[in-house]
Amino acid sequence: MVKSTVRFPEAVMDCVEEMVEEGVFSNKSEFQRFAVEYVLSEIEDYEPEMVDFDELQKEVFQHQPVSSRAEMSPEINENFYENAARVRQFAIRGDIETAEEYIDTAYPVTDPRCLLLDDLLESYRQRETGDE
Repeated sequence: MVKSTVRFPEAVMDCVEEMVEEGVFSNKSEFQRFAVEYVLSEIEDYEPEMVDFDELQKEVFQHQPVSSRAEMSPEINENFYENAARVRQFAIRGDIETAEEYIDTAYPVTDPRCLLLDDLLESYRQRETGDE
């Protein structure tokens, strides 16, 4: 395996830590591996390599109401690239708040795509605060 450092907003990590405490994931790294594998499997022809991926997916998404599951339809997944481009466009223009609102309306907070798009904004947030 290759080691990679990923920075997440504190609010995202709070959600991840809650899932670890509930026993859904054994640790934060397992969640991060799952999130990446899940997003890849949704946006292209990718077969997840993670052990127990299918079981974790069932566990993670079993508590979603039916309306949230509808948001995971193939039609929404096809729009992921468009959503990512729009989020990046807002961020480039310095409109981080609008980008965050756009993500929040496009995906539920527990959706791995939401986490990925929020992480996309992190470098733009750092530029605004000068913490590069």
